[in-house]
Amino acid sequence: MSPVRNEIKEVLQKLGIVNVNQGASTGNQWLDSEAINIKSVSPVDGAEIADIALGDEKSYRAIIDSAQAAFLEWRKKPAPQRGEIVRQIGIELRKYKTELGKLVTYEMGKSYQEGLGEVQEMIDICDFAVGLSRQLHGFTMHSERPEHRMYEQYHPLGIVGIISAFNFPVAVWSWNAMIAWVCGNVCLWKPSEKVPLCAIACQKIVAKVFQENNVPEGVSNLIIGDLETGKNMANDTNISLISATGSTRMGKSVGAAVGARLGKSILELGGNNAIIISEHADLKLALASAVFGAVGTSGQRCTTTRRLIIHETIYNEFKFLLVNAFKQLKIGDPLDESNHIGPLIDKNTTEIFKNALIELKKEGAMPLVEGEILTGNGYESGCYVKPAIYEVKNDMKMVQKETFAPILYLIRYSSMDEAISIQNDVPQGLSSSIMTNNLKESERFLSHMGSDCGIANVNIGTSGAEIGGAFGGEKDTGGGRESGSDAWKAYMRRQTNTINYGNELPLAQGIKFNLD
Repeated sequence: MSPVRNEIKEVLQKLGIVNVNQGASTGNQWLDSEAINIKSVSPVDGAEIADIALGDEKSYRAIIDSAQAAFLEWRKKPAPQRGEIVRQIGIELRKYKTELGKLVTYEMGKSYQEGLGEVQEMIDICDFAVGLSRQLHGFTMHSERPEHRMYEQYHPLGIVGIISAFNFPVAVWSWNAMIAWVCGNVCLWKPSEKVPLCAIACQKIVAKVFQENNVPEGVSNLIIGDLETGKNMANDTNISLISATGSTRMGKSVGAAVGARLGKSILELGGNNAIIISEHADLKLALASAVFGAVGTSGQRCTTTRRLIIHETIYNEFKFLLVNAFKQLKIGDPLDESNHIGPLIDKNTTEIFKNALIELKKEGAMPLVEGEILTGNGYESGCYVKPAIYEVKNDMKMVQKETFAPILYLIRYSSMDEAISIQNDVPQGLSSSIMTNNLKESERFLSHMGSDCGIANVNIGTSGAEIGGAFGGEKDTGGGRESGSDAWKAYMRRQTNTINYGNELPLAQGIKFNLD
């Protein structure tokens, strides 16, 4: 066994994943399934890590029943007490940060530093949720009727279904789960079947904390499932809210199903993110932002920088700097911290990458750095690619799409109005950025006349959001918000209350209704 495989074996043991092949759990109770087994395969070296049984209909129904019963108890616990339990989850995550970071890296393929960063996001959202548990406030307003009091308050919804993508195997789940839990909800998590062990590890960590606090089993639930499982969740009237992260195509399907039953959804979908690089930009800053934004997580972030919109007066200079920077990128084992870029998630994604390059050439795009699938020593998994740079026009079909791989498009502009128009002229609306030291340009970009994205940054890239802000986008990105700010309100139902403490019954709007 290779040194890497030995190390990961030890990591799995420390995380309590030893001979586990069950993919459905309600708390500490792991459920048998008659469904097929799937294999967790590492894109790092192509090795099979484990066999895991997909959850079946029987285990799914058992989880729903357990979750419904648990909700009736969990919602009774005061929010600050729920926050205290989430605080303990944060402590456990700190204990296992190294191991969980390595598992994220090995099972998903992102660099080890990014794997550690993802676990830190989980820890940070736990801290945020603890504070939030004492701030789930409503509003009080004056009534037009004498001796009446009006106010609004928020109540938990029930079961929150979380459908997460492979590119952030643990962080996005935690954004939803920690907030949902302090709000008094219970959760059912369906992770991507490409990264099941990361989810199993998290479920075990949380279940241990919940068990120590006598929390009902059904507050934290996990099902490793396929497309049909996701469809079942979207159509299940027992699930009050579906929070789904993934492609726009998937999100439209989930949104339609949830909407048809008048359920609630949070959709965090595709991005086609751009950085505008002004003639007033600090080019050193712009270069660092562009390179990390384009190749971080091997171009598999929803906030990945896919388009650079560069002012014509600095276009050639910046192009030279960018191409030179790409030549210095080191591609290889993401557990080796000297490498910048790890593999794509699987061979199917490398084929998508290759086909995208073919289509770009057909459309007349000009390659500046030729992308390719890497083979040979160190690249045996078939999942490693060399990032590409193309000069394009914004209206090309491939540029309008989100290709979940490291392909960077360069577009030149002459005026700020043109740059903003190019930035907004795609179906997606997640993250955006401008690099400029000109105050007027930055303010215009952030105004109602500027970026139409849910995230708009100045002098930082499109990638790397903090948990304190609400995360999400507009247009084909779905319009939902997760994580910080007041995103917690999406996990609760809003109720308006009026109390009459007088002896008369005045009606609103001065309506008279007299009885003899």
